[in-house]
Amino acid sequence: MTNTNALDTVFSALADPTRREILNMLLEDDMAVTDVAEPFDMSLAAISKHLVILAGAGLISQEKRGRVKWCKLEPDALRAASVWMQGFGQFEPVNLDAFERFLETEFSETPADTPE
Repeated sequence: MTNTNALDTVFSALADPTRREILNMLLEDDMAVTDVAEPFDMSLAAISKHLVILAGAGLISQEKRGRVKWCKLEPDALRAASVWMQGFGQFEPVNLDAFERFLETEFSETPADTPE
């Protein structure tokens, strides 16, 4: 896959809010596919399609442990996209740790005691 195709695949995968939420969930720890699917109001087959897209983009990896399929976030997966964005000069270098914290904040649920 050429670098342009790889970037297209990553940005395409990130374009979907369900896939971004899955990545956010995987920031915490590896998860079984059934655990990934649990909070979503969609079929396991639909979640599996999202996971295939994320894996195809290199954003996650999957492995079978016994009878259970596990998903793991690939920490360096966004490096090429970060380097590409930096090439425009309009963006400061992306600190991946800061980006991870941003994602955690952005996708965390609103606390119940916070007025909307």
